[in-house]
Amino acid sequence: MELIPIIFVVFALVTLWKGVVTVPQGREYTIERFGKYRATFEPGLHWMIPYVDSIGKKLSMMEQVLDVPSQEVITKDNAMVGVDGVVFFQVLDAPKAAYEVQSLEFAIMQLTMTNLRTVMGSMDLDELLSQRDHINTKLLSVVDNATTPWGIKVTRIEIKDIRPPPTLVEAMARQMKAEREKRANILDAEGFRQAAILKAEGERQAQILAAEAQKQEQILESEGRKEAAFRDAEGRERSAEAEAKATAMVSEAIAKGDVQAINYFVAQKYIEALARIATSPNEKLVLMPLEASSVIGAIGGIAELAKKAAGGK
Repeated sequence: MELIPIIFVVFALVTLWKGVVTVPQGREYTIERFGKYRATFEPGLHWMIPYVDSIGKKLSMMEQVLDVPSQEVITKDNAMVGVDGVVFFQVLDAPKAAYEVQSLEFAIMQLTMTNLRTVMGSMDLDELLSQRDHINTKLLSVVDNATTPWGIKVTRIEIKDIRPPPTLVEAMARQMKAEREKRANILDAEGFRQAAILKAEGERQAQILAAEAQKQEQILESEGRKEAAFRDAEGRERSAEAEAKATAMVSEAIAKGDVQAINYFVAQKYIEALARIATSPNEKLVLMPLEASSVIGAIGGIAELAKKAAGGK
């Protein structure tokens, strides 16, 4: 009989212990009463009726990561590629995540793999390799809409690696090499073209400058000839004026009977005639009195003839 109180105390302590529930931060527990969902315990200390209530599911409310295993995908242009990725999701509604789907993580994994093959299979290989962000966005939209009834939110889906077949990789490498060589040839040709254009432009500018210089030279030469002709004409004009003035003076002196004036005039003309005969290119033999006394005598004779002629008049 003494054991009954002890048993009762132990039973009471065990019952009390089973009724106290401590939920850690970042997790939520679903509580079931006789197998039926009754409530959700959030982080903290809670009390439930022992032997009547029980903990159903312990769910993490933090963002979780699932590794999508590698799988083979056939693209739209019949290329076989290997793909793997990761899925980030978070439980927003604990009761739905606990009771709307069996094996939540396995369901998310299968849904992601199925839609991954669907999305990537509708694209060409070139699109597959160059539009990874587009694939991630499209997958996220499809998977998130499909998992919304489960009370979860798929935050991100990332394609980690896309592995084309080795033969295709070699072909792509050759194509890339050919494309780079093509760009290099285009750049070389463009460089030669620019050099030829610049050279032609330089030659054109040189010709323009040379023509301009020649034009300026011709203008200056023409101006020089014009100036020389003007000065020559001016000199001849002044010479003619001087000669006319001298002639007038000689004529006036002759009219007054001055023999020296006419001697000067006749001697000047005589000397000029001798100079023209001496510089003539024709070969001639001229016998004339070239001594000074003979020249003076001849001038005097001519002067006498001129005086007689003037007196006769």
